[in-house]
Amino acid sequence: QVQLVESGGGLVPPGGSLRLSCAASGSIGSINDMAWYRQAPGKQRELVAVISSDGRTHYAASVEGRFTISRDNAKNTVYLQMSSLKPEDTAIYYCNADLSLRFYLGSSPYWGQGTQVTVSS
Repeated sequence: QVQLVESGGGLVPPGGSLRLSCAASGSIGSINDMAWYRQAPGKQRELVAVISSDGRTHYAASVEGRFTISRDNAKNTVYLQMSSLKPEDTAIYYCNADLSLRFYLGSSPYWGQGTQVTVSS
């Protein structure tokens, strides 16, 4: 019923930039918070950044000042602009959206399939 499709991952040298996108599609009523998480090998999944439906943002301390989360509500899309990338940013990045289905009450979290980001020279 609902799909979150990420794009924009890849290999980038230290200090480089990447922009991730995540588009939600399907029978969507409304979308509340949208977020990016990441999971590095051997580590737990962690929150990177979150943005509310009215544009309020929160970042993990490790990415504050380097990453920017934004969203286009008309396109049901969330973005993550990543700059000054470090090798420790290497991970699979997952999109998350708390949304309600059309004609249904209540909301649930949905996840994308993940996109690999590798920071290496």
